[in-house]
Amino acid sequence: MDIVEAGRKVLKIEARAIESAIQKINQEFEKAVNILFDTRGRIVITGMGKSGIIGRKISATLTSTGSPAVFLHPSEALHGDIGIIHPDDVVVALSTSGETFEVIRLINYIKRIGVKLISLVGSPASTLALQSDVFIDCSIEKEACPIGFVPTTSTTLTLAIGDAISIALMEKKGFNEDDFRNIHPGGSIGKKLLKVKHLMHTDHEIPIVKEDLKMDGVIKTIDEKHFGVALVIDVNNQLSGIITDGDLRRLILKGVDFSKTTAREFMSENPLHIEENQLAVEALKILEDHRITSLAVVDKQQNLKGLLHLHDLWRTEMI
Repeated sequence: MDIVEAGRKVLKIEARAIESAIQKINQEFEKAVNILFDTRGRIVITGMGKSGIIGRKISATLTSTGSPAVFLHPSEALHGDIGIIHPDDVVVALSTSGETFEVIRLINYIKRIGVKLISLVGSPASTLALQSDVFIDCSIEKEACPIGFVPTTSTTLTLAIGDAISIALMEKKGFNEDDFRNIHPGGSIGKKLLKVKHLMHTDHEIPIVKEDLKMDGVIKTIDEKHFGVALVIDVNNQLSGIITDGDLRRLILKGVDFSKTTAREFMSENPLHIEENQLAVEALKILEDHRITSLAVVDKQQNLKGLLHLHDLWRTEMI
């Protein structure tokens, strides 16, 4: 047996099934997505065996992209859990044969309470397909296993169509990065989607000084705000410079009279900055590349909006 060829053969068979299914994404697919979009309740996914495992994954994908979904095990449903289905819900049933006993037993209850039924089924002529309000054809030419019975191609195709439904629904709802970040507060995904504006210090927390402020006033601001910097703004509230505590030490050694000099005279012009809607990971790269601890935050008009400190990124465990 050529193991490498055996592996490639499986992928080729499954890839062909997905490729051929593209033509099945039609008006029925659109109708299914519209039903899910219009539901006032939850999406209840059900399926037995391997279909159930795929159903759990589809449920998780829907939920994480703004469409609350739950998985209902068909056997448990027949012993009381069917009560989880509410008249405002939509049921999505998965079955390769379309004749799975436990799933078929649920149809009468679903019809009785008036819940819409969508099925992802491998047999268009099956009971489940014919009893559904909408069915999406997940039929395949063959499974990828040599004996032709192990769910492989069928589960891969069903999962892919489930992803297609989830993403189409996500786009129809206008679900965006901020929505995604809000329901993914933990883990690497949530951290990657954090924006500068979610972490920056604003308003009275910012160590702001005017260009004409005397240097002794600058020292006071740096001391009070505890960031080790003062951000200098012009008369239009736009960022014009920065003064750090390192700058102050060097000026002290030079014997500068802080009571007679202004921020404009000693500020570093055109300081590094970042826009408030940029990702926090971009700010982290600037801080690390330039070995600094604070970064001015501006809007598109270069108006000063905040200050981001390295410690703010540490707290997210991004680094």
